Amino acid sequence: MRSGLCLAVAMTALMALGGSAFAAGDAAKGKAAFAAKCAICHQAGLGAKPWVGPELNGIVGRNAAIVANYTMYSDGLKKLRESGFVWTEENMDKWIADPKAILPNSPMALAFQGIPDANERADIIAYLKTQ
Repeated sequence: MRSGLCLAVAMTALMALGGSAFAAGDAAKGKAAFAAKCAICHQAGLGAKPWVGPELNGIVGRNAAIVANYTMYSDGLKKLRESGFVWTEENMDKWIADPKAILPNSPMALAFQGIPDANERADIIAYLKTQ
């Protein structure tokens, strides 16, 4: 019985540590990285509007493909929405790292090669969490 409790405590600690990698992102660095690598297609912040891609205010924790005034979602993103896909920090990290891994034929996967640096992705996610 005691070993079961220890296992539960250890699993809880590991999950907490796993999630903290995203919290470690630097929003100021993320704003600069977003401007350099994402803003060509997306806007975020005060006055953001859909551009080539949807605006990203409130993206973290939001269901996929639900920006009402963005009408160019791919069929793949619409299917993700129908499946209940949520842009968690983990899903954002996977998408920014390699969009092809989630939707191989999406317009973003075809135009954007991803960001291999985990720290830079965490910074971008930290910035998006402020928007």
